[in-house]
Amino acid sequence: MRYLGIDYGTKKIGVAVSDDAGSFAFPRGTLDNDDKILDTFAAFVEKERIEEIVMGDTRTDLGEENRITKESDKFAYELEAWLKLPMHRVREAWSTQEAARYAPQGQKHDDSAAAAIILQRFLDTQQNK
Repeated sequence: MRYLGIDYGTKKIGVAVSDDAGSFAFPRGTLDNDDKILDTFAAFVEKERIEEIVMGDTRTDLGEENRITKESDKFAYELEAWLKLPMHRVREAWSTQEAARYAPQGQKHDDSAAAAIILQRFLDTQQNK
């Protein structure tokens, strides 16, 4: 089963995909978060043969909302309704910092690396079921 991982941002959205077995996550770049984003995701999902979506939940470690939680939640709801695919929300806490650890020296992390970390966390929990 192929999964899509999402690291939501107000300007850019990091994306990652799993292998066919749903075991490993791979960064796939970023998408502009613009007025065409739902159509962009529909084309991406079709091209990559995605069956389920895994999106980071932006809440803090304590489960509290932050400045983009409401917007992120709204996007997740709209995307799930648009694509008609199962949506899993998983904690994304510290995924950006973890992705930054693997960025080349002197470069900022790529949001797709954070999406891959979010997706891999989910995949790892599925392997243990």
